[in-house]
Amino acid sequence: MRLHASEPMPEALRGGVIALGNFDGFHLGHQAVAGEAVRWARAEGRPAIIATFDPHPVRHFKPDAAPFRLTTLDQREALFKAAGADAMLVFAFDGTLAGTTADSFVRDLLVGRLGAAAVVTGEDFTFGKARGGNIQVLRDVGAEAGLQTRAVGPVLLDGEVVSSSRIREALIAGDPQEAARLLTRPFAIKGPVQHGDKVGRTINFPTANLDIGTYLRPRYGIYAVTGHLPDGRVLKGAANIGIRPTFDPPKELLEPHFFDFSGDLYGQEIEVAFHHFLRGEAKFDSLDALVAQMGRDCDEAKRLLAHIGG
Repeated sequence: MRLHASEPMPEALRGGVIALGNFDGFHLGHQAVAGEAVRWARAEGRPAIIATFDPHPVRHFKPDAAPFRLTTLDQREALFKAAGADAMLVFAFDGTLAGTTADSFVRDLLVGRLGAAAVVTGEDFTFGKARGGNIQVLRDVGAEAGLQTRAVGPVLLDGEVVSSSRIREALIAGDPQEAARLLTRPFAIKGPVQHGDKVGRTINFPTANLDIGTYLRPRYGIYAVTGHLPDGRVLKGAANIGIRPTFDPPKELLEPHFFDFSGDLYGQEIEVAFHHFLRGEAKFDSLDALVAQMGRDCDEAKRLLAHIGG
């Protein structure tokens, strides 16, 4: 269930425990905060709600920032549900929310409109106008307003804090396996399959074309991927993400080619998960040279994906 913070909380979900954060990647650190909220809610027989902000606050304050999202709202909703949430709560980050004082955020929004009994955040969570609120403000104002609070410390992996920025750095460096360790799943781009220029068909490597949208751009190149279809099927493949320098004009796309698949995916929403980086984008002198390299890429991707069932 998707709830919006601009609307009154449904009566059945008032008195809930809210995990409060942005939770874009829903990585190990985010999962620790959400997990504490779910456990607390279950122990007290309360609804468990995981919140997120959309658009991301950075997008509000820096509208021209390069794309950086690790998940869409739909992906977060599925991840939150799998983590045990009864609902996802979306805070629309706009001028009104940006101008809300920390005191008002706690009293009027969390306690008043949303009827929260308790909130769980990360220790570094900030909120309210000019980031005037932190965990101590949340505790102090919450105590006066009847809101219980808990803070969860950072999660360390290899002695370093797990963070969205660490995941973005791994993806930009072409290391999807490191990103997957921190996320606990492969980074994945989800979207509807669009009609392309059909070049792939003519060279026997048909591709499903996806717009990259507001997602972070991982390192351009060729990856071993899996495609997750709406009917539950999982396909193995090799994908190019980038601007296709061999073709004119350049166009930024994600183009997975799925092995041994001949169905029609146009209009279907699929999720493409990045498992291994094979090589960077390259411009080929001829179509024959490109086709030969694509054959080698597919062989390598099949080898790397052999451990995955399906």
